[in-house]
Parts: sequence; C-alpha cells; structure tokens
Amino acid sequence: MLYIFSIDLIVQVWQGDRQIYQFGEFDAEGRGEFAGWPWHAIALPPDYHDKPLYFRIYSNYIDIGLWGKVAVMEQQALVPYILKNSVKSLIVAGMCAFLALLAAIFAFLRKDDQGFSGIALFSSSSSLLLLAGTDASQLLWHQPLVWEYLEAISYYMVPVALGVMLVQGRGARSARLLRRLWQLHLLYLLLALGASLLGLVTLAATYPVFDGLFWVSLIVMSGMALFNFRQMSGAQRLLLAVFSVYCLLLIADMVVAHGFLPWVRVPVSWGVLLFLLAVVSISVVHYRQIQIQIQLQQMNSRLEQEVAERTAKAEALTLRERRRVKLLTFENEKNHLSDVVVASLQSCVSLTQAMELLVLELPDLTSPLRGVLYQPDALCTYLPEDCWRQVVSWGYNSNPSSPFTNSSTLPETFDGLINLPPPTRLFADIRDLPLDDTDLPTALHNLCLWINVQKAESGRHTIGLLQLVMPEYFSANTTEYGIARLYFSMDQIIQKIGLTLSGVLLQDDLQKFSYEDALTGLHNRRFFDRFIKHERAVCLRSQRPQTLLIADVDHFKRFNDDYGHEVGDLVLQRIASELAPAFRESDVVCRYGGEAFVIIMAGASSAQAKAKATGLCERVQSLRLEHEGVALRPLTISVGVANWPDSTLNPEKLMGLADKALYRAKRNGRNRVEVSYSG
Repeated sequence: MLYIFSIDLIVQVWQGDRQIYQFGEFDAEGRGEFAGWPWHAIALPPDYHDKPLYFRIYSNYIDIGLWGKVAVMEQQALVPYILKNSVKSLIVAGMCAFLALLAAIFAFLRKDDQGFSGIALFSSSSSLLLLAGTDASQLLWHQPLVWEYLEAISYYMVPVALGVMLVQGRGARSARLLRRLWQLHLLYLLLALGASLLGLVTLAATYPVFDGLFWVSLIVMSGMALFNFRQMSGAQRLLLAVFSVYCLLLIADMVVAHGFLPWVRVPVSWGVLLFLLAVVSISVVHYRQIQIQIQLQQMNSRLEQEVAERTAKAEALTLRERRRVKLLTFENEKNHLSDVVVASLQSCVSLTQAMELLVLELPDLTSPLRGVLYQPDALCTYLPEDCWRQVVSWGYNSNPSSPFTNSSTLPETFDGLINLPPPTRLFADIRDLPLDDTDLPTALHNLCLWINVQKAESGRHTIGLLQLVMPEYFSANTTEYGIARLYFSMDQIIQKIGLTLSGVLLQDDLQKFSYEDALTGLHNRRFFDRFIKHERAVCLRSQRPQTLLIADVDHFKRFNDDYGHEVGDLVLQRIASELAPAFRESDVVCRYGGEAFVIIMAGASSAQAKAKATGLCERVQSLRLEHEGVALRPLTISVGVANWPDSTLNPEKLMGLADKALYRAKRNGRNRVEVSYSG
C-alpha cells in the first residue's frame, strides 16, 4: 500500500502505461473540479518493485503537487499507523465533544445564559473540525468529499461560536459589535458553501477569504478584550490570557497554511482544548456562584415566608385571644342575665306567670340571634300539644323565614304532628366544640330548641318551641363570638330554664294539691281560710260589697246510710260540677267539709247572691241520679247568705251569719235560701 497525505486537488497514479489509482475527474485540458484533500491509500500491483510511479496532479491552490506524508507499507499495518498519527487529535476531539455535551446541558438548565450556548457551539465545532482533519476520519466513513465539507463547515463556525460565547457579560456597544462579527461569519459560511456546492467556486478558493476575515475578527476581539482589561475580574483576565494563546496558535496555523512560514504542524487542537477548559471552568464556577445566590435568595424567601407565617399565626392567636376574652365576657353577661331570669322565674307562683315573664326576657337573653317562640295552642280543636301558635318573634322586619317547614315562612299556627321540627343535636360537652366556626355543620346555622318541663304525674312535656337563626352579618369571618359556643351556651341556658320551669310547675302542682279537694276538684277549706282573709282586706280597701254563701246537702247522712259512701261521693262530685256553672266566673267555690260548700261572691249584693243561690237549688233539685242502673231519690240543698255591709259591718262575722242563715233554712223546711240581714 502506498499511503500519501495529501495531494492537491485531483490526481492520477500510473505504473508505466497502466493507471492504478484516480481521485477526482480530469477534463480534456487536464483540469478538473475540486475533490478535497483526503489521505490516499493506493493499492500497488504485485510487480511494483523497482518500477517508477507517475502522478498526474491538478491544483489551483497555493501549493501545487504532492506534500505531506508518504509511506509504503502492508495493508494490515496501515490502519494502526493511521490511528497512531491521529490519536492526539482524536483525544482532543473527544474531550471537546464531552465539553460540548456538558455545556449543552447547562444551556438547557439556564436558558437565560447564552454563554453556555456559545461554549456548546464552539466545543462541537472544534470537535468536528479536529475529527474531520484527522487521517482516521475516513476509517469511520469513507467519503472524502463529505469530510472535506464537514471540516470547512466546522472551521467556518469557529468565529461564530467565539462571538456568541464572548458576547455574554459585555457592554451594549461591545456586545452589539461582537454580534455583528459572528453574524457576518455565519453569512459568509452560508455563501461560501452554497457557491461551492453550485460549482461557482471551488471550496479551496473560499479558505483565503475566510482566513483574512477571521484574522480581522481575532484582532477586533483581542482589541476589545485589551481595552477592557482594567475592568476585568480575575476570571475574565484568565480567560483573556487563554484566548490570546488560542488566537496566536490560529494565526500561526494560517501563516503556515498560506506559505508565509515553512511547513510545520501547529498544535491548534491543544489551544482549543486549553481555551475550552478555561471557559468551562470559569462558567462552572460562575454557575456555582449563581446557584449559591439562588439558594441564598430561596433561603431568604423561605425565611421571610416563615417569618410571615409565624407573624400571621401570632396575629391570629392574638386575635383569637381577643375574641376569646370578648366571648368569655359575652358568656358571663349571658350567664348573669340567665341567672337573673331564672331567679325571676323561681319567684313565680304558676307556670303561666313564668311563661309570660320568659316571653318578655327571651329577646335580650338570646341576642344577637333572631328568634321565634311557639307554645301549644289551648284553643285548638285538637289536643293542645298538637297545635302550636307563635307567641313572640324578635329580630325580623317581616314574618320570619323557616328552615323547618315546606313553606318559606313559619305560620302563626301550625300542626305540630306534621311540621314540628326536631330539636337540634348539639355537642354534648363544650370540649367537643370545633376550634373554628368554619368547621361548624351547616345545619347548626339554624337552631331549634325545645323548652321541656317535667310533670310529676306524666313525665316530660314540651311547652315551648324556640327557633334561633343566625343573622346575615353574623358569620365566622366577622363575628366576635364563636357560633358553636354561642349555640352551646343558648342550649345550656334553655335547659336551665326548663329545669326552673319544672320547679315552678312542681311548686304549682304541690300548691294545687294543697289547696284542692281531692274528691270534687274544688278548692278546699285550707284555700278558703287563706283566700277569705285576702278578700276581706280587698273589700275594706276598695269598699266594695262581699257576699258569702254556705250550701249544704239536705239529709245527706240518711242518703249515705241508704246507698253507701261510694254513692255519696259520686253525688258530691255531681253537685260540685253544678256549682261552677251556677255562679260567675270570678266567684270562688270551695268544699268546706262533708256535704257543705262555701261560695265567695266579691262585689255582689244580697239580692244577686240570693238569685244565684235559688238557681242553684233548682239545678240540684232537677238532677236525676242513677247508680248501676238504679234511680236514686232526688236531692235538695239549703243555702245561707250573708253580705257585707248589709248583714254586718264587720266582714269577719260573715261566716257565722251565713251559717246561722243556713240553719234557719234547714228549720224552715230545707230546699230554700235564707239571707242574713242586720238587726
């Protein structure tokens, strides 16, 4: 094998009159188009020994003919020989390719930093330039002309990459000038390759023009760097020194290539590697500093955010504490008010009186909530607990809306069997309340409480339905009070009121049992003795008349002996039922004892009392009594009447005078009325 590196630009090799190799095409005039500067492996015939070889060469380049390395060797030894000559360039090309990959990664991560893009472009161009210029390139792909174009492209891209790389961090004017330079070189690359591919010029003819343009660009870049030398940092000065070495090597290579100096291989590849290592090192350090700054900024931002969060949390705790203090003050006021209301209820003598007082106090007790109170309707045609009427409402400009019924408003009366809403299920303990009203169930924004009392004979009864509604302005974001705590407090207060009303009802029942006759249901003698004193005082103070009547069943002992005490009791109950209709609603009827009844008629005259008593005698006489299907004999009563001031000027003597009048009626034949008159 004959190895030649290289021949300008096309060649034929002859052994005697036999052509053994050709590169490129010759025309009739012995000329031809540019085919490139590859290395040539020419297979020699077996009888080549001591025979001359003839080379036909055409070149329009500066140096004409055969130059470079020439060696004759076996084919098997040629490949190691080529790789040995190319190993340095291949190592540098590989390192440049690796740096190009790293720079491309950094450029992708930092899209705002064009310096890494320039480094990636410069490294990849340098790597391709070194690979295409080595003898080993054609071992990878035996396309000599393609490798020549790739080498030209990568060589022409070097100033473009330098400009992109050096423009980063420059002033506006310097950056604009550098941008114009690399744009000019990029334009030249496109024009030169396009003209060569179209056959307008040979590729070799584009090199001298590019070298001249590149030389001017290097001088301009170096001058700009030296002009700003004092303002440069240490890293920038190091970069300038390495760039200067690289520029000197490039200029030396151009001088040798154009024949101004004898042929010598200039180590431009090492200059490329040195420049790239310096640029990448400085860029990595710069990138690290930027990352540290970013981390510091992120740390400061995180610290500021933590401070803001802690400040907000502290402010929230302060606000919550203020609300808690206001809430405790509010609860204390409500508890104090509820204690006053409970004390007032405990002083009531009847449940009716207590409910009237509660109706007056509920608006203040439940403020700021709006509310409606319902009670069983005593006038309902059904049982009172089946019909409910609105007693009072507060906080509404119009008829209150209802969350319970199908209609948009609660009616003044409604059927409790159908629409009576269940009581709201509240928390069993204050420790179960949510920390924030935003966690409050939606159902608790409207509260329904039942006012229950405990009756001794029939257990629990609901005597009131309280609906409480949160006003529109009363929300978790604006209120000073916790809705859940407020509702819980209202529920506790209503339960306390229910217990108090149960006590009032029990007291009323006990008093009722104390002053009521168990057999007839009328007031008993104890009630009469207490009430007559009160009425005497009223009569004396108001100077209005007072009449006292005593009615006694005629021959009642004989009636008991004939029919038995059980029948006697039934007779007394029946007579008692006739007493109330016979007198006025304001009159007080009592069972005095045995078969005797006493009636107090305040403000009535003797004549009015006698007329009422006569009517009573007629009602009793007309009664038709039966027991177990057996008719009983008719009953009659006798009545004695005494009046103040007609009968006496001392009202305390009325009872004795009425009793004497009764006995006079007995003596005069019974079933009659006798009136006591003053002497």
